[in-house]
Amino acid sequence: MKKELIELRVNGRLHELAVEPNAVLLDVLRQELQLTGSKRACDDSSCGACTVLLDGVAMMSCTMLAISCEGQEITTIEGVSEHGSLAAIQKAYGDWGGAQCGFCTPGFIMTVKSLLAENPDPSEADVRAALSSNLCRCTGYNQMYDAIRSAIKAEREGSAVTK
Repeated sequence: MKKELIELRVNGRLHELAVEPNAVLLDVLRQELQLTGSKRACDDSSCGACTVLLDGVAMMSCTMLAISCEGQEITTIEGVSEHGSLAAIQKAYGDWGGAQCGFCTPGFIMTVKSLLAENPDPSEADVRAALSSNLCRCTGYNQMYDAIRSAIKAEREGSAVTK
């Protein structure tokens, strides 16, 4: 199959890449750009491990064609840190034990980032609804919800995440 030349803006940087027309974004991120934070798990958009932000909206990259993302800003977990420091949600996940094996954590964090950009003070029901497309097989979710509540509180008050 003949490769096509595309430009993808990922984490604020423009990349010119030659990709096959049927290449999914997850493969391009992981294989071409070595951004391995987004994970391959289900290949059918049912688990959320591959979630990235596309113009700020949480999208699953395992079924999205890379060529369809030209002209949009793609943010991966590698692009979430703020000025070299962990974002509040990243710090909260660590502080509250929101991740056990860590495999699904990038997808959860990207989904929460999208939710908070749209709704900076979501209810518990809003958080649960947003995360309904993400699966975790390790934590039981309670530590994640604690971490998210802590991050929301810290962002609202302009303070550090505390446990």
